[in-house]
Amino acid sequence: MSSLVAIVGRPNVGKSTLFNRIAGRKLALIEGVPGVTRDRLYADAEWSGRRFTVIDTGGLVSGEEDPLLGQIHSQAQAAIDESDVVLFVLDARAGLNAGDEQIAKQLRKSAKPVIAVVNKVDGQAELPLASEFYRLGFADTVDISADHARNIGTLLDLVVAVLPPVRSLAAEDGSEDPVRVAIVGRPNVGKSSLVNALLGKDRLIASEKPGTTRDPVDAKLTLGQTPFILTDTAGIRRRKSLAERVEQLSVLAAIRAMERSEVAALVIDATEAGVDLDARIAGMAEEKGLGLLLVVNKWDRLVGTRAKQFRAELKHRLPFVAYAPVVFTSALTGAKVEKVLTVAAELRAQRRFRAPTPRLNRLLQALTDAHPPPLAGGRPLRLYYVAQVGAEPPTFAFTCNFPGQVPESYRRYLTNQIRQAFGLKVPIRLLFRERPGRSKR
Repeated sequence: MSSLVAIVGRPNVGKSTLFNRIAGRKLALIEGVPGVTRDRLYADAEWSGRRFTVIDTGGLVSGEEDPLLGQIHSQAQAAIDESDVVLFVLDARAGLNAGDEQIAKQLRKSAKPVIAVVNKVDGQAELPLASEFYRLGFADTVDISADHARNIGTLLDLVVAVLPPVRSLAAEDGSEDPVRVAIVGRPNVGKSSLVNALLGKDRLIASEKPGTTRDPVDAKLTLGQTPFILTDTAGIRRRKSLAERVEQLSVLAAIRAMERSEVAALVIDATEAGVDLDARIAGMAEEKGLGLLLVVNKWDRLVGTRAKQFRAELKHRLPFVAYAPVVFTSALTGAKVEKVLTVAAELRAQRRFRAPTPRLNRLLQALTDAHPPPLAGGRPLRLYYVAQVGAEPPTFAFTCNFPGQVPESYRRYLTNQIRQAFGLKVPIRLLFRERPGRSKR
């Protein structure tokens, strides 16, 4: 499970530039994935073997002038509450001002680990500009240049040093390997109602445990012999300090819940399905390799609508997760809510799937016979061998002669055929490698 690192600060101090630098790339649109899933809000990162998720909160801070410190206060606080570590970005060239001091005050109250990051110190000439920021009193203060990658390694060393210990997904109460399900979605789609409906079933053995002030609420329950832990993110909507920028904050809550889970149950309002925020959260689940279940709630309100037609329309709006199963429920009436649990258990099992290597290679032979690989730079592309090299999510490595030249269209073909052959409704990953001892010629 990775931790959350939030980047906060005034507008135009270089938060997004630092975000891209830590992520190791400029996050851009990727074919087949809608832009809302990669809108520079978050990225998974790794340093010195430690993984974490970095959050760009540029949209959370008012773009107005410093007199609007009330908005800076509430929006920065929202990001702080969701994070494990805060990077407080400051502009050395602009100097210390009232907006910086107001944010610093809130950070000190949070008791979260804070690293003061004095940006735009491109070289020795700018070093004197950074000195005044030590007045803010943060023990961890580092001067950097996000533009020129100066001292980024030093900053990341500090981040890794103050991250909390890695938390295991093992059961905390000694129960046998529970299925961990994140209940995510937009505000007011019925997330809490769904959890309450599940907990209210007589044949479910349930107990509730409140989370910490920064974590969502966990609910433990058992269906048959299978234990579950549901992580409900609905509580984030009720906090007064989050009145603004609800969509961004819902995404922060979803990230937090997903980091603790194996399956994401994306609750969608049947009367308003497949909107941008649904796509954003679905895209995050896919990128993190989680099982994804689309839970269409309030189905009782659509009298006369056919599930088959609705399912087709939903997958048209969310084509990049067209493999995800869809369950139609009504939290209000309790209709089919238990199916959320049974399908979630199936998805967890599929994430742990292991394919026999001989069967994989028979499949590869059949696929390349039916649809030969295209040319790579005018030369035949050959796939020699495939083996599963990982699970959670299932990951398959293909040995080939030009691993860097496998077209995206052929990758999709292999992905779809593997998914169909083994009945997988979870994300899968493909790797392409050159044969040992062979050079490209």
